[in-house]
Amino acid sequence: MDKKQQYIPLTLEEIREAAKSRVHKITDEFTDGFEFIENHPRSVTFFGSSMLKNDSEYCQKAERLAGRIVKELGYSILSGGGPGIMEAANKGASENGGHSLGLSIRLPREQHTNPYVTANMDFYYFFSRKVCMSFAAEAYIFFPGGFGTMDEFFEILTLVQTNKIESVPIFLVGKDFWGPLHDFIINDLIRHKTVHPQDIDLYRLTDDEDEIVEKIRNAPVRNGIRTRF
Repeated sequence: MDKKQQYIPLTLEEIREAAKSRVHKITDEFTDGFEFIENHPRSVTFFGSSMLKNDSEYCQKAERLAGRIVKELGYSILSGGGPGIMEAANKGASENGGHSLGLSIRLPREQHTNPYVTANMDFYYFFSRKVCMSFAAEAYIFFPGGFGTMDEFFEILTLVQTNKIESVPIFLVGKDFWGPLHDFIINDLIRHKTVHPQDIDLYRLTDDEDEIVEKIRNAPVRNGIRTRF
């Protein structure tokens, strides 16, 4: 007897019902996600690894930078709501009296909502979560991360490059981490003419917190009404 698990093909009716169920779930996630974002129209989104420890230099920098954005600019801080860089950013916002937002994802391991989130929405699908995270932020700040962070960076970069969303400040923080990727874009992608030379102007590689804060301060608010702070 074959010990391998036996799979019974779905009938056409079962496929239709499964598709309908998924569409309803996706629609609900988008509806709830957009409503969540609309309630916090002035925000900056932080991305980065969930695996970095609280005492790492990058987590400390994320916490400090998020605190400054909250205090000096009055913006909400949005993250994926999990540990690592996300927790550091939410901590910086929460402990400085700002709105600390999370768009978390349900995973079988690793992910939990960090204790510094003051408002959170939980997602099942990565793609609906990414759409909501890219919908209305005034800036995107990427700290070192893994596959998920790379996926989010290139997706947002592509959306800006193709004018699907407005051009907004995109920062890569951590020159020692992001430098090789930046060099690859210049030395390989541009050299092989798979991207335009001006595309490297779509993001900024910097560790200068003052520069980041000032560029965000001068960036237009994408949605909602700019208020005096």
